[in-house]
Amino acid sequence: MADPSPVRVPVVEADGITKRFGATVALSDARISVAPGASHALVGRNGAGKSTLVSILTGLQSPDTGTLRFDGEPAPSPGDTDAWRSKVACVYQHSTVIPALTVAENLFLDRQSDGPLRPISWKRLRRRATELLCEYGVDVDPTARAEKLTVEQRQFVEIARALSFGARFIILDEPTAKLDARGIDRLFDKLRALQRQGVAFLFISHHLQEVYDLCATVTVYRDARHIVTAPVAELDQHALVEAMTGESSHSTAPAWSVSGRASWEGTPLLEVSGLSLDGAYRDCSLTARAGEVVGLAGAAASGNVQLGETLAGLRRPGAGTVAVSGRRVRTGHVPAALAAGIGFVPEDRHVQGLVPQRSVAENATLTVTDQLGPYGTVLPSRTRVFAQRMITALDIKTPGPSTPVSALSGGNQQKVVVARALATEPHVLVAVRPTNGVDVKSKESLLGTVREVSDAGKTALIVSDELDDLRVCDRVVVMFHGRVVAEFAHGWSDEQLVAAMEGMAGPTDTKDSHVSHH
Repeated sequence: MADPSPVRVPVVEADGITKRFGATVALSDARISVAPGASHALVGRNGAGKSTLVSILTGLQSPDTGTLRFDGEPAPSPGDTDAWRSKVACVYQHSTVIPALTVAENLFLDRQSDGPLRPISWKRLRRRATELLCEYGVDVDPTARAEKLTVEQRQFVEIARALSFGARFIILDEPTAKLDARGIDRLFDKLRALQRQGVAFLFISHHLQEVYDLCATVTVYRDARHIVTAPVAELDQHALVEAMTGESSHSTAPAWSVSGRASWEGTPLLEVSGLSLDGAYRDCSLTARAGEVVGLAGAAASGNVQLGETLAGLRRPGAGTVAVSGRRVRTGHVPAALAAGIGFVPEDRHVQGLVPQRSVAENATLTVTDQLGPYGTVLPSRTRVFAQRMITALDIKTPGPSTPVSALSGGNQQKVVVARALATEPHVLVAVRPTNGVDVKSKESLLGTVREVSDAGKTALIVSDELDDLRVCDRVVVMFHGRVVAEFAHGWSDEQLVAAMEGMAGPTDTKDSHVSHH
């Protein structure tokens, strides 16, 4: 679909946008321009800057530098909510519809009557809701409670609400992550119909095939920068993935060597069978053997992090089993996972990983306090000796075991979290994005530590979407939208793996752990 006439002013135009959070550069001289009535895709891997751009386009953040214009006019001033609403709306993956209210109440939230002191006419409110839903062809009962709606109907209500403020530009952030195939078809039909009414969309998705199905133009971000904007028809899938990853195959040999040894030699240490968690993943099975590091790869909505947390006992699955060394583990129970020999490095060290005001020694030994003294007491001397051993083994840069963990750099804090996971001498180490937010040197050291676990005859599962994390793995299992879709032996190319993580995988072929993708 070509834009109706190229001379029309863009519905939104951002140029030279830079945004920093402390030392982190979230966007660097980024830009995007969306034409009226266009379906424009924004793609990029996690950390590419997409979310920061959305927060700037919707007025939640102000850029440090750069210009933002809607229909040729400067963007509203920060905090002028009504003005922003009349320009742009965002429909997020997680619905903002309030379940306990009716559809009509959700559509006209905070504007049920003509003024703050005017009583609400419910009859008029329902009539306005009916007219609005009819105008945009949304087949939903305005008197129904929102909790009774399907995911797809909730999205239609959010889109109708956005349009009712006068916005003609809507950002859709992963809108299909929780929809089935028919729901996606209906959503796309609705979006095409709205385009014919002059509504423009910025479509953000980890499902690249959808970009080709729905959009006319695509913009790629990588490492906080704008890389390319092109008509979808002129950028094939191969070129698109290449733009997202940087190079077609820049797989450099890391400091640790992965032997790529035949992974069927070791005994199965971790066996996951038919595991399902409502709203996160379905019927997932995998095996990790002694001496093996297995990657569990997947983008944001893949369910891989929730699966990792399930193995650690943080989530209780609806179905399926977990076994360590052939023995069933009680699921949904952290002490049972620890007792079974599962060590865990959580995704967010700040929220789940550390007690910041406590010392390095205390943080490193939280999982083994029962071993540090008789009858439930903890002997400080034993804690210090144990911690000192960990500090030396993992090369944690700290003045000493009694230093508060909050005084350490990000990389060293992360090593403390890993030390705590290893303190129980686990048979299976589950590490979620273990190098998240650490410098290159710490990254190498942390991944080297994970490798050492498997070299000692145990097994490790690295749950991540970071290609560098996954390079240490003997094989990588890929999840997409809650299912295992592919498996790769060591030696995969970035392009193959990213294509599978972005929903372009062929069927998984576990016989030789290789998947062909062309």
